[in-house]
Amino acid sequence: MATEVKTTCPYCGVGCGVVATVGDDGGIGVKGDPDHPANFGRLCSKGAALGETLDLDGRLLYPEIGGQAAEWDEALDLVADRFSQAIAEHGPDSVAFYVSGQLLTEDYYVANKLMKGFIGSGNIDTNSRLCMSSSVAGHRRAFGSDTVPGCYEDLELADLVVLTGSNLAWCHPVLYQRLVAAKAARPQMQVVVIDPRRTMTADIADMHLAIRPDGDVALFNGLFAHLASSPAFDQGYISPHTSGFAEAFAAASAFDQATLARLTGLAEQELAAFFQLFESSEKVVTCYSQGVNQSVSGTDKVNAIINCHLATGRIGRPGMGPFSLTGQPNAMGGREVGGLANMLAAHMDIEKAGDRDQVRRFWGAPAIAARPGLKAVDMFRAVADGRIKAIWIMATNPVVSMPDADAIEAALRACPFVVVSDVIRQTDTTRHAHVLLPSLGWGEKDGTVTNSERRISRQRSFLTAPGEARADWWQLAEVGSLMGFAGAFAYASASEIFAEHAGLSGFENDGRRDFDVGAYAEIDGAGYDALMPFQWPQPRGKASTVTRFFADGGFYHPDGRARFIATTSQIAKRVSDAFPFTLNTGRVRDHWHTMTRTGKSARLSAHIGEPFVEIHPRDAMELDLSPADLVVLESPFGAAVVRALITDRQARGNLFVPMHWNDQFAAKARIDALVPPITDPVSGQPASKNVAVSARRFAASTYGFAVSAARPEGLDCAYWALAKARAGWRLELASQTEPDDWVAWCRRIFDIPVDIEPIGYADGPSGHRRLAFFDGAKLLLALYLAPEPVAVARSWVVEQLGASHADLRLRFALVAGRPGADKPDPGATVCSCFNVGINQIVAAVRGGCRSVEAIGQTLNAGTNCGSCRAEIRGIVDGCLAAAAE
Repeated sequence: MATEVKTTCPYCGVGCGVVATVGDDGGIGVKGDPDHPANFGRLCSKGAALGETLDLDGRLLYPEIGGQAAEWDEALDLVADRFSQAIAEHGPDSVAFYVSGQLLTEDYYVANKLMKGFIGSGNIDTNSRLCMSSSVAGHRRAFGSDTVPGCYEDLELADLVVLTGSNLAWCHPVLYQRLVAAKAARPQMQVVVIDPRRTMTADIADMHLAIRPDGDVALFNGLFAHLASSPAFDQGYISPHTSGFAEAFAAASAFDQATLARLTGLAEQELAAFFQLFESSEKVVTCYSQGVNQSVSGTDKVNAIINCHLATGRIGRPGMGPFSLTGQPNAMGGREVGGLANMLAAHMDIEKAGDRDQVRRFWGAPAIAARPGLKAVDMFRAVADGRIKAIWIMATNPVVSMPDADAIEAALRACPFVVVSDVIRQTDTTRHAHVLLPSLGWGEKDGTVTNSERRISRQRSFLTAPGEARADWWQLAEVGSLMGFAGAFAYASASEIFAEHAGLSGFENDGRRDFDVGAYAEIDGAGYDALMPFQWPQPRGKASTVTRFFADGGFYHPDGRARFIATTSQIAKRVSDAFPFTLNTGRVRDHWHTMTRTGKSARLSAHIGEPFVEIHPRDAMELDLSPADLVVLESPFGAAVVRALITDRQARGNLFVPMHWNDQFAAKARIDALVPPITDPVSGQPASKNVAVSARRFAASTYGFAVSAARPEGLDCAYWALAKARAGWRLELASQTEPDDWVAWCRRIFDIPVDIEPIGYADGPSGHRRLAFFDGAKLLLALYLAPEPVAVARSWVVEQLGASHADLRLRFALVAGRPGADKPDPGATVCSCFNVGINQIVAAVRGGCRSVEAIGQTLNAGTNCGSCRAEIRGIVDGCLAAAAE
């Protein structure tokens, strides 16, 4: 009989509940949990495809030392010895941990306890530094604590939702669907999207403000100055609950409308309309994400937003408040346990002697870190210059995701001792590890995560641990014991760690700290197994409830008042004659971080199968770029080669490239190699949204497209991008110098037996060539080559990997790259959930469908996760507009 387990999605910070079903045959089914208050049964395309990412292909299953299999005892002894040796010879700051929002709270807690309390260094930082540390810094400056005031329900209760620096439709799709449903129920609700790009989120916007990169402080300062002289100004809230208004107002009112228009890149009429809308809408939620945080002025952006809510008293009440949308599933949990180098566990402050003493006493620690450790960028600089002798990297891939990524790789290559805990054997980071430790993956590990609305949920195991994989907390506890701290790390289960974490949160708290889950300090294994999602705070003796902060003040500065923060509106010039374009990096709809999980799913790779750059048509024309050409992007720090996506959704002079692709899936697409290692001076968060680059056409002599049953190995093309297909792999390639013999090249790269001869043709005048290899009725490889980007029916060709080709006519149709009239090409995938292509949607419109809903009724497209609805609407509108001409 099938077994159902309620767990939590491991992707974004929405924290959706998932019901995983393990069938009698071992098959895994995944659906949304209708009882979970984050998603009420909804899942996005990534969450819906989780069951497709659980195979053991590519898994790290055994410890390794120097690339050779080892026993756990041997590997952990070596880790403990090398860390202890570095500490003895060079002091505790000579070692570091770089951890991840992919860790569970229990893993995070043990890592911080070991580094900050027992090793005695602050040198533990997290990849959450790259996505939400500016929000943390802004919260702490304004509120005295890292507190998210509101909850998801506020987005549905608001009269105005402002989405700034957030492509909600693609990056937090379930929240987007909740917002879409709320707007449909209350059409008077207004949505404003503030983004240099016209993203899919703008599909529901009543107003899209195509702001200049890093113009956010100027915009919200202008809004703040406007509100201060409007009826929305709430002196009754400001006087008893805040301080610093005069200084913040003086800074915000320094510029007139014309100057604000120049700084923001917006027309004065647009500014006036936005200011009036914000003023007249009492229930306002301002949601912000990486477009705000990932900036040299990220903390000021956050505080400029918060200032507007404090000035109007629109905070902590239903439908009101600033709302930080975290990127990773447990970025918030990491913040709770002090995962950032400048924080202590339980939202305590590493720079306060009293807080340090409190944590030290609770832990019974021999020492406590006396000062903040190195933030991520500075940490890897210290690895590069030799100050850090040993580093342990857990559940993250910094050689892809860190700015100046080539320098990160060089630093790890030169580091005396690198430990990596991961689930995947081959990543851009694991190749530099002296010791590899196999960790549990989603479905195998057991613990808790906290989402963006402060809701703690269980991730439960429903799969047996493969090979010798072990929990991250277990690895850390074992090393802590071997380093001489056995009594403090004698954990038998994740529930014991959670109970200790809860106990620390309530220890000597008495309402002085926002984070308090002391009600669970005595939870046992059975209670932990049965733990339902709940929102913090949850002090001992208090009933669980939906909680908002600060409606009646109660801030966490010593005087109980919030702080207005004076912020500056100056914008640094990045572009130059040599690097005239502004590069913005981010995510796409169906992939996650560096693709170690989503790259396993053919469904998720079908929508966008290769790295690309969005570029405005006029910019493309000036660069002599045609659709699907390849583009070389360069900065002073690195270079990448990506496909041109020419679109007027992108503003002139601006480019967008997703951050997911890496050396496992593309030849040269680690886009963070181009990002400079410059950071916000307060938060230490890198500026990944405003990068000066140059662009030029990549001159290729031959372009190619291939599908293969086996994964290609040893690709030696100047450009290639690899993606999983339903029965194999799909490959885009381009060469500047061709191999002498393409058949021999195919045998070497795709491991084609010498006794299998290809069929195909070569057209001398056009330069087009085709090769296909069959083993009986099974297609092994089809390769299409041309002197220009190859035009074949890609979706149809990919489907042929799983088809029988006993009929010779089908083989020759495959070589031609075009289906017969009886098998229409579905076109590029739009709806990943139901594998619906653009050609199918266009045909449905021509057949009478005039709306997204009609397309859903006819093709099912857009009726599951809904992430593709904006794209479908664009196709429908485009077809109808063309028909009307």
